[in-house]
Amino acid sequence: MAEPAGRLADPAVEARLARLDEVLAGLENTPGPALEAVRLLTEVYGEALARVLDGVDERLGARLSADELVGHLMVLHGVHPQSPADRAARAVERLRPAVRERGGDLEWAGIEGEVARVRLDSGSSGGCGGGCGGGSADIAEAVREAVLAVAPELTDVEIVPGGEERKAAPAFVPLGTVKRRYVPQGAG
Repeated sequence: MAEPAGRLADPAVEARLARLDEVLAGLENTPGPALEAVRLLTEVYGEALARVLDGVDERLGARLSADELVGHLMVLHGVHPQSPADRAARAVERLRPAVRERGGDLEWAGIEGEVARVRLDSGSSGGCGGGCGGGSADIAEAVREAVLAVAPELTDVEIVPGGEERKAAPAFVPLGTVKRRYVPQGAG
């Protein structure tokens, strides 16, 4: 789909954001008013965005927050209508098809404190499984990046094992206790 006249395509936006990160990193150690100007401009633009969002209905708010660039701006300025847990869960769901293609599965497991928990089953047959040499480590890193990108309020992402580890272990009952008949004391 072509972008409307004067609008940037996503790759152009990503290139500008990468360059902005480089420029801002260089400014952090530079004395003078440049960094303060960036901070003040960011605060004013954040206030403007908040005022715009005050005037939108729920449907438009959801549409705006679903846009990756606008959603990131909302997070940056602390005005995103969804909770960090909802945003993180949505990021996990977006990654799930790619993980399934590699033979594993991914499931949102919630938040404990400021740490997101994601269940990762790297697969036991086919796909990557345990024999890909870092396959599940690559998936775990992609999950961390995706979750923290949409929910930077969280401090970390904990990958919890999936598959058999989360199934209840069968209780061990010695055969002798099953065969033994209960006889009350004093009887027999």
